[in-house]
Amino acid sequence: QVQLVESGGGSVQAGGSLRLSCAASRYTRNMAWFRQAPGKEREGVAAIYGRGGTTYYTDSVKGRFTISQDNAKNTVYLQMNSLKPEDTAMYYCAAANPYLNAPLVSHGYNYWGQGTQVTVSS
Repeated sequence: QVQLVESGGGSVQAGGSLRLSCAASRYTRNMAWFRQAPGKEREGVAAIYGRGGTTYYTDSVKGRFTISQDNAKNTVYLQMNSLKPEDTAMYYCAAANPYLNAPLVSHGYNYWGQGTQVTVSS
């Protein structure tokens, strides 16, 4: 079992920044951030694979969000800049050990955090 604890959500105005953190109880090869807005499906936002840290992003956040990891702390971060109202959602951390062909697809992940709310006002 892997426990994931997220932190760092909050409310900001458009154009602002937030940094989300996800601390895992042990190392897992794949870690990712997903988000879900009311009435919408869960969406993969960013993922990071392996100790080398190969990264993946959905198109809508490229150039604005950065996923990174601290292997010593088993922690992954999501730095979110230039936030937009459409970024408003519950953000979830996810983890999995096997290699994933589609790291931004949720069904590959078997460990999930409780979620942290991000609200961006215009």
